[in-house]
Amino acid sequence: MKTEIIDYNNSQNSTDKAVCDRIASIIDDHLIDAESKIWHAHPVWLLNGNPIVGYSKQKAGIRLMFWSGADFDEEGLNVIGKKFRDASIFYCSLSEINTEDIMRWLKKSREIQWDYKNIVKRKGRLEKLDASGFTE
Repeated sequence: MKTEIIDYNNSQNSTDKAVCDRIASIIDDHLIDAESKIWHAHPVWLLNGNPIVGYSKQKAGIRLMFWSGADFDEEGLNVIGKKFRDASIFYCSLSEINTEDIMRWLKKSREIQWDYKNIVKRKGRLEKLDASGFTE
């Protein structure tokens, strides 16, 4: 795990730190080719420069967010907005984390991606990427 992500996790209270450490470990174990970094003040993993998963501390708990998660067709993920294709789940304790769910979502995050990398260039318009990483 990258030092900057360890530092982020260490800045949380003990319960949230344990949740963050577990989430980061699952992601690192299953997205070994992804780039990880602190982006917009929280940990994010990217494939070919495109953000696919990250987490952040919020009032409701630790929010695990998948940038293209709205298209995963998963009941466990909440879709809030309509403009972007993200979906998320909140964790308040280690006991709430279902590793198999996260692993399944990580697999889908590779297969189903919207092009957030070029959203500014496209003036806020998202385009879906095909399996090779090119816009459809």
